[in-house]
Amino acid sequence: MMSRPPEELAGLAALPRAIFGHAESVTNRALGYRHSHPWVQFAYAAAGVLDVRTDNARFIAPPQRAVWIPAGVPHQVWCSANTEIRSLYIEPSALPEAQGGCRVLAVSPLLRELIRSFGTLPVEYDELGPGGRLAAVLLDQVAAAPTLGLMLPLPQDSRLRQVCEALEAEPDSRAGLADWGKRLGCSERTLARLFRTHTGLNFRLWRQRLRLISALPMLEAGERVTDVAIACGYDSVSAFIASFREHFGTTPGEFVGVRGEA
Repeated sequence: MMSRPPEELAGLAALPRAIFGHAESVTNRALGYRHSHPWVQFAYAAAGVLDVRTDNARFIAPPQRAVWIPAGVPHQVWCSANTEIRSLYIEPSALPEAQGGCRVLAVSPLLRELIRSFGTLPVEYDELGPGGRLAAVLLDQVAAAPTLGLMLPLPQDSRLRQVCEALEAEPDSRAGLADWGKRLGCSERTLARLFRTHTGLNFRLWRQRLRLISALPMLEAGERVTDVAIACGYDSVSAFIASFREHFGTTPGEFVGVRGEA
């Protein structure tokens, strides 16, 4: 499989081809530091769960999903244990119609197999031969991949940052905006207004989304659905399952059943 150390990739003045592939198996750690690339990064979680954080949001990619990171966007990456990342680095001019902000994309079985096949090519594949044709189909499939709602907006307001960081550390926290208002010296109404302004979500929906994305690494690691529901602050397993299905279109059990297929 083609591979080049990330530090060597960072030193390149240009990609050797319009699309370049890199595979890495990592443990549960931050991947380096806050950084950006002069190219688009399509970070696919072949196994494990990817957590990409930009200045304004978190993007969560369990297996069969990928994070689209535009050129020049500073970001950090965390992974669940035993994650396998298959990243594609793409010249922005190769997919001009697919630009935009960071987002999570669905990886279809066809796209998954194209990524695998592309990984067997040499770095400088023949652009006019089979390798070039494979790359062209791969780019078409990346551009057509649907966007998923696996994103958690992060506020810029310093008071809301305190709230969000505390809840990210303890997703089962029962503290509401009235409690936080007392701690921060402002009214519940003020915090509610700021939440909607800075995230586009009300506090209840934001916390629900946080709890659901917090559940993904635990489910992927094989923890019991009951234990995950409790750890994420749900009063009952049925409530957790219903919320999970509404947001992801599948039950936690079904998610566990397919997590290793990528």
